[in-house]
Amino acid sequence: MHALIVIDVQNDFCPGGALAVAGGDEIVAPINAMMDDFDAVVLTQDWHPSGHSSFASQHPGKAPFDLTQMPYGPQVLWPDHCVQGTDGAAFHPDLKTERADLIIRKGFRPGIDSYSAFFENDRTTPTGLEGYLRTRGISQLTLVGLATDFCVNFSAVDAAGLGFDVSVLQSACRGIDLDGSLAAALSGMGEAGVTLR
Repeated sequence: MHALIVIDVQNDFCPGGALAVAGGDEIVAPINAMMDDFDAVVLTQDWHPSGHSSFASQHPGKAPFDLTQMPYGPQVLWPDHCVQGTDGAAFHPDLKTERADLIIRKGFRPGIDSYSAFFENDRTTPTGLEGYLRTRGISQLTLVGLATDFCVNFSAVDAAGLGFDVSVLQSACRGIDLDGSLAAALSGMGEAGVTLR
């Protein structure tokens, strides 16, 4: 069984959004076109409460994209984005959400961010996605979405670490590339056993 994992194709990560990824909307049509080729489709959705601890606005003297230390380790501070119930948190309007078997919301705990579809940024708190995939008998995953060097990267590395057969379809992803983060992510995914296509 093979699942398509669609990472965070939300308005705030697309052009005009609070944390826009260049070309983020260009991947919507290709993702829609491939959905029927998979046994299951899972969408992830960044879902932050207002005032989330990963927002730079919550750290006096800090600016978006600064690095800070959290109890669970280093954390990039972001512009306020994907706040629960806002248009920015909604999926891109052209994404075929009706095809999803499951929607995983992440980043909803105020004190911890969550890049990965599998674990929060403490690397131990699970989202429940692994259990869902195992009980469905799914062992092969293809990841697409936003952004290549953050949420796609963390999800792919975690999936490989959990023993799934993982590939990332780069043509259906877009990256932020923060100080070389894209090259580092691609290298790290390869080292983790992720197939880059």
